[in-house]
Amino acid sequence: MSISPADMQSWCETVVEGRAAAPDLTLQDYLKAVPRMDTLSDVPSGTVVLVRGDVDAKPGDAIGKGDIRLRSMVDTLKFGQERGWKQVIFGHIGRDPEKSLDKVAKRIGELLGCEVPLVGDWLDEETLSIKPEATQAIEAMEPGGVLVLENTRKYGIERVLWKAKKDDVPGLAPKLAKFANECAEKIGSVYVHEAFSAGSLDASSVAVPAAMDRVALGKYAAGEFDGPMQKCLQATLAVFSGIKIDKLDDMEAMIARGSIKQIFASGSLAMAIRKAIGQLDDVPVSLGAAEDPANSGEPWFIPDDRIAQAREIVSDGRGKGITFTVPCDSITENGEAKDTLAPNDQALDIGPKSIEHFHNAVGAFIEKHGAGAVAFHNGVFGVFEDPRFETGTKEWIPELRRMKEAGVEVYVGGGEGGKALEKYGQPDWVTHTFTAGGTVLNALGSEPVPYLVALRLAAK
Repeated sequence: MSISPADMQSWCETVVEGRAAAPDLTLQDYLKAVPRMDTLSDVPSGTVVLVRGDVDAKPGDAIGKGDIRLRSMVDTLKFGQERGWKQVIFGHIGRDPEKSLDKVAKRIGELLGCEVPLVGDWLDEETLSIKPEATQAIEAMEPGGVLVLENTRKYGIERVLWKAKKDDVPGLAPKLAKFANECAEKIGSVYVHEAFSAGSLDASSVAVPAAMDRVALGKYAAGEFDGPMQKCLQATLAVFSGIKIDKLDDMEAMIARGSIKQIFASGSLAMAIRKAIGQLDDVPVSLGAAEDPANSGEPWFIPDDRIAQAREIVSDGRGKGITFTVPCDSITENGEAKDTLAPNDQALDIGPKSIEHFHNAVGAFIEKHGAGAVAFHNGVFGVFEDPRFETGTKEWIPELRRMKEAGVEVYVGGGEGGKALEKYGQPDWVTHTFTAGGTVLNALGSEPVPYLVALRLAAK
């Protein structure tokens, strides 16, 4: 199915606008509209199937190390192998266009028990044409074969929608249509999305499906959305942390569902909530360097409009009986614990009083809600990569275990939260850990998951 530049423009405008393009659609609406793997059971042997893979991984020296995302793809790939498909995996590794998927291809081969070659330079970036080397490698594949195309982000076309607004789309649509049509015509027109973590506006995730005849959501991704994600939609407790202040939007959306009774917050988001609580209770709160307009270009800067948003969230939440637990002291850049930040101070971790405060709040939550409650944890409490600022996160992870042992179902959003669990705890300390923090927040929060928007359009 070829797509015209005009149709690609309309398609990408819908993807870029997100919720604004379809404000009434819920996650369930998208999931109901997207086909699953069993709908492709009639695809004949020898068909080339393009698989958007979750290949953003750093495989260690043995299976089971650094390859959880690759292992998540195995059931889908074996489904295709059993039916004799020629599966062509593509996707990215990190944001550096120079990074290679060579180790990823090798590990996929080890997981499947077969050779999985890597095709290096597969796209002519000037003409946006699939190179003969790629088409020849695909033609040479035996039924049931699997190969990997090199890092999609080495090509500019993959990244053109990252920061695009609706007004930018008309100028990008012809190139995206060309790229998508080339993929369909010279690789394959059956597309499977098995990259649960691929939450960015990559062309491979949101534009290529526009030219496909058939699409489906991979087995693992579908299982995550249909299973653990549904439990998180019923979360009683949510932990929000990290540097991104826009997580306030996701907090607001989760509260709106009506099941949240307790919120723990840390990082920039907690700073905004803490300031808002101070304003509502007429208690002065300093955010230090984070509220200095001189730092407006920094990712940790908290603008006035976000404080106003936080104030509305707290006011509304209190009216619904929601408890907000935020830090009461902070560790600054010199390692000092402070109850009140000076104008130049930057909070890089929660302090000892906050750790005790959080511990007591978890106890109160367990006593009040206990067994059967659902907790969702996302992010970390400080710059935990630096040993000077890891204590808050290190002391919090056992609280997840404490909740689980009390009968609370505990879900970790992946990303940094997953890394922290791996570093300071054990997998069985929680009920489930997702492989992607951003995708989970999208699904639970205010904006739709971009690739689900694209798959729904393709299914229509």
